[in-house]
Amino acid sequence: MKFVFASLFCAALAISSAAPAAEIRVLSSGAVKEAYLELTPQFEAATGHKVVTVWSSTVLMKKQIADGEQFDLVIVGAPEIDDFIATQKALAGSRVDLMKVGVGMAVKEGAPKPDVSSGAKVKEAVLAAKAVAYSSGPSGVYIQTMLAKMGIAEEAKAKTVQTKPGVPVADYLRRGEVDFGFQQVSELVHEGGIAYLGPLPAEIQNYTIFSSGVPSVAKEPAAAKAFQTWLAAPEAGPVKKKHGLEGGPF
Repeated sequence: MKFVFASLFCAALAISSAAPAAEIRVLSSGAVKEAYLELTPQFEAATGHKVVTVWSSTVLMKKQIADGEQFDLVIVGAPEIDDFIATQKALAGSRVDLMKVGVGMAVKEGAPKPDVSSGAKVKEAVLAAKAVAYSSGPSGVYIQTMLAKMGIAEEAKAKTVQTKPGVPVADYLRRGEVDFGFQQVSELVHEGGIAYLGPLPAEIQNYTIFSSGVPSVAKEPAAAKAFQTWLAAPEAGPVKKKHGLEGGPF
């Protein structure tokens, strides 16, 4: 790991040597939080830049950017970055893909662990559950599509709960409001009070690419681009993997 950050340190110095230290305001999805929090202090140490982060949900981030709140970098699902660029809320050509993550499953800690080794078994687990939660972010959008493809959308409708923006599925599991949940792997693996069952089986898995873009109102676009380069560097791959995320290629 020391070698990894030594390589990143050199890369950061190369991309920021001509730029004065700046404060970089970042608006980010919580799906990348654990890896981001490990990678950011090294970037700050290497460059002298200070990173100030606001954590938000996809739904709220769309409103924050639409309202023109000032940030230098935004990290969210790739489709949202493309939308920001298309509507001139982010600079053209500023999209940089950072990491991707699949959908995972969990139950409340101490509850029986269902067999979720195949798509058919996941379907059985959903039908057997009294209540199921999924997020208001990209993984939740996919779960709705998945249940429809399984032919159980109507049966599941009465028992499924979509979380409030910014509220993790784990909260609903811990409180006993649901007994089965879906969310991005990176948002489940570190949670206490739940039993992480693993990622969706390959035949029904779906990945979200988390990308970054520089808002049109950015005050520190050069420093923001340096931070993008740092987060996207291949050397950061082991940190991402440790936290349930994957680096490129995308």
